[in-house]
Amino acid sequence: MKLAYFLLLFVTPFLFAQKKSAQTLENEINPIIEKYISEKKIPGAVLAVKKGDKVILQRAYGYAKLKEFDGSMAEHPELMTVNHLFDIASLTKVIGTTTAIMKLHDQGRLNVEDPASKYIKGFDEGDKKKITIRHLLTHTSGLYEWYPLYYFSNKRASTFSFIKQLPLKYPVGEGRHYSDLGFTLLGEIIENVSGQPLNIYLKTEIFAPLKMTQTGYNPDKNSNRFAATSPGNPYEKRMVEDSTLGFTVKGLDPQSWKGWRQYLLQGEVNDGNAWYANEGISGAAGLFSTVNDLQKLVDMLKNKGQIKGKSFISAKTIALFLTPDSFKNGLGWMMDPQNAFMRNAPAGTFGHTGFTGTSITVVPEQKLSVILLINRQNMGLQPSRDYFNPNPIREAVIKAVLKWDNE
Repeated sequence: MKLAYFLLLFVTPFLFAQKKSAQTLENEINPIIEKYISEKKIPGAVLAVKKGDKVILQRAYGYAKLKEFDGSMAEHPELMTVNHLFDIASLTKVIGTTTAIMKLHDQGRLNVEDPASKYIKGFDEGDKKKITIRHLLTHTSGLYEWYPLYYFSNKRASTFSFIKQLPLKYPVGEGRHYSDLGFTLLGEIIENVSGQPLNIYLKTEIFAPLKMTQTGYNPDKNSNRFAATSPGNPYEKRMVEDSTLGFTVKGLDPQSWKGWRQYLLQGEVNDGNAWYANEGISGAAGLFSTVNDLQKLVDMLKNKGQIKGKSFISAKTIALFLTPDSFKNGLGWMMDPQNAFMRNAPAGTFGHTGFTGTSITVVPEQKLSVILLINRQNMGLQPSRDYFNPNPIREAVIKAVLKWDNE
């Protein structure tokens, strides 16, 4: 009896401190996100903060759908839940494509130093011969950052062929130019090496073993709940028409293609090249997922490739991909602490963002992860004809988490 009392005396304050500590973090973060929702900058968000094996904070904010296609407020706004699926946009590059390349490298089925021409046709002449898988992963291949592929193709095979015949825009290896086209081709490399379509390979070899049952391309729109994104593709339309953005193509008549979607996107990938030119399946964009599924892959990386004590990807390969290069980034993953979503985090921190408003930050040194999913596009374009930039939210959240963990 005395022993039980003794344990109660010392354990209870510890448990209370843990609970109080988590509550302290929530009390600091909630007003940050709720402020932007009340100001109608964003409709809603889902946040997960995890320390080691403990989920410190996981909750949904605001609405999964607040506005209709015409910009009017929904008559019955849909509340956000932690189970809503998000179009994770360019998180596809790291959650799907990079992880697949990691796995294939780890198995010896390819090497990141291999020339791209070893696995795909069209890269065996001129400067393109210099392009390696590493160049594609680090956005240093010299390929165009973006191109309106749907003006030239509506099938994945012909889209791959079209990308390959484009000239290089920059010298190989001499600069980091974030390229959707490079990751689109990494998707083809995964298919050629594995002998499986990209969506099938990711499902069977990555997502199934990690029990990421809600993650994939082209989800069933009738059996899932989705965070709404954009009213069609108004920003991409601007990219084609507005030369000040730097994406217009010389000699291309923007009116020559009229396939723009005229409805609110909910369960369809926002990225135009993924949807119109790649049948919804691309190495650059297209995946849908939930915060809980994303956490499973993040945990695997945080645990140096281990899942419940078993190796999924070797620690050596994880280290290879998460070693910064001369541009302060890893293979696939961003590692530059000047990025808003990892501002002032310690060395070794990695993460990525997605155009729809999604982001992941992992701080291995402190065994921390922050997953923040925002459906910013559902508010439509601002008067500036841009979507609201969620970087102030990301920066404030990671600042609060780092401050909480260091107290």
